[in-house]
Amino acid sequence: MQIEIYKKDGSPSGEKVTLDPSIFEIKPNDHAIYMAVRSIMANKRQGTHKVKPRNEVRGGGKKPFKQKKTVGRRRIHLWTHSP
Repeated sequence: MQIEIYKKDGSPSGEKVTLDPSIFEIKPNDHAIYMAVRSIMANKRQGTHKVKPRNEVRGGGKKPFKQKKTVGRRRIHLWTHSP
């Protein structure tokens, strides 16, 4: 397989290069291309997730008092960041 070489401005240089047909004349494997693109896109998404640690979650968690004290609320208006 012979290919013509072009200059930077787009005009042909007059030279030709012989390419190996075992590499450049094979039929592309669509599924392999799909899997490669899919893995590249998945790697771009890594690191963009976030799960809140225990100190960033509002409310919930361990019950602060016994049930008969403070009516068993997990968010008490006396504490900061409570409604």
